[in-house]
Amino acid sequence: MSYAKTVAGQKFDFRDIKDVLARANEEKSGDALAGISAMSERERVAAKEVLAEITMEALRREPVVPHDEDEVTKFIDDNLDEVQFEKIRSWTVAELRDFILADSPDGAGVAGIRLGLTGEMASAVCKLMSNLDLVSASKKMRVVATANTTLGLESVLGARLQPNHPADAVDGILASLYEGLSFGVGDAVIGINPAYDTPDIVARLLEATNKVIDSLGLPAQNCILSHVTTQVKAVEMGAPAGLIFQSIAGCQKGNTAFGIDLETLERAKALGEKKCLNKGKTVMYFETGQGSELSSRSHNGADQLTLEARCYALARHFNPFLVNDVVGFIGPEYLADGRQMIRAGLEDHFMGKLLGVPMGIDACYTNHMDADQNDLENLAILLTAGGVNYFMGVPMGDDVMLSYQTTSFHDIAALRQLLRLKPAPEFETWMVDVGLMRDGRLTDKAGDPLFIKSLIV
Repeated sequence: MSYAKTVAGQKFDFRDIKDVLARANEEKSGDALAGISAMSERERVAAKEVLAEITMEALRREPVVPHDEDEVTKFIDDNLDEVQFEKIRSWTVAELRDFILADSPDGAGVAGIRLGLTGEMASAVCKLMSNLDLVSASKKMRVVATANTTLGLESVLGARLQPNHPADAVDGILASLYEGLSFGVGDAVIGINPAYDTPDIVARLLEATNKVIDSLGLPAQNCILSHVTTQVKAVEMGAPAGLIFQSIAGCQKGNTAFGIDLETLERAKALGEKKCLNKGKTVMYFETGQGSELSSRSHNGADQLTLEARCYALARHFNPFLVNDVVGFIGPEYLADGRQMIRAGLEDHFMGKLLGVPMGIDACYTNHMDADQNDLENLAILLTAGGVNYFMGVPMGDDVMLSYQTTSFHDIAALRQLLRLKPAPEFETWMVDVGLMRDGRLTDKAGDPLFIKSLIV
């Protein structure tokens, strides 16, 4: 099939669907670095016009990484809901866009087709949407998930409490933990990025955080974001985990670079369902980010947005409680500035919700990006308006271990107040019971870590 279009008297020929997808993407420094981006806005428009006419059947038939070369492609295709795919087989990307934007406020139409969509389909329709389209569509596509708390409800904005410490010092971690809890942060997860990746360290941090959960009667789950195999060893030793974490990629080579394969994830999920302290048995926590495959030279010539979408199409089959796009963490080689960061965050939230995963965003940037606090806050407000499941909560928004900027405890409180949102209902009940919240607002005890410490028994 020929993929060609003439725009303003200039003809553009595209090699295949992968080429069309790459050149239809909004400007990203990662695609430019890979040499696959549009060379001009005119070419980008031509690619979008070609993409609008491509069918779902063609996108399934021509994935960006072939079935016989990639276990992720094969896994997604093998697990596609054939009944739902038949509903959309002949739709063009433009028709899918119209369907999503015209859907009812409860997203009932999307719910009836999402399991028939691949990552390539989600990526394709995303490329035809404006930022406002992405926010409006995401708002309708609620994905509710329950562990010890429930996220994704219309009135709820969750937050991961991220009390990292550069030396994994428990006292320092607890100081940040108490402060975060005092602001109502932690209903998504108490999740620590350890400085040292060993089963003993992971076990020690799980035990320390679980002791706080037990002492406070806190409806929450803990997680240490080490390599999945390290966590598995710690849990097998008896460490009390609520969730099991792993970063994932949208292709087999990318996952190999992370030191995992699908069998590794399946074993971790089975262990978590058996051992994790998790009432809902939704035990997996995945993190992603545009550009991760390119950073390990495993992108297979595909654009970073499409590979990101494939992460979500993979993740949904593991019934995760949390999926999180760490949008600006990888750096300016992949998202050059605040504008690209904001666009990527909105894209990823939309695609995750479209494909059916409980999507959160780490609205963040590294200090060598051309971005600032205002960019971060603009993205956070747009995502909150679009119904994002959760953000990060870090003391003052400055992570002392990972050295990047993200949302603070104060930001979470402000966003909830601005858009009249609350913590997860189980967590809100606990806050009311201990005197941190009344009539949907924080009390004068909020922000006082010593108050939380005084409740520890």
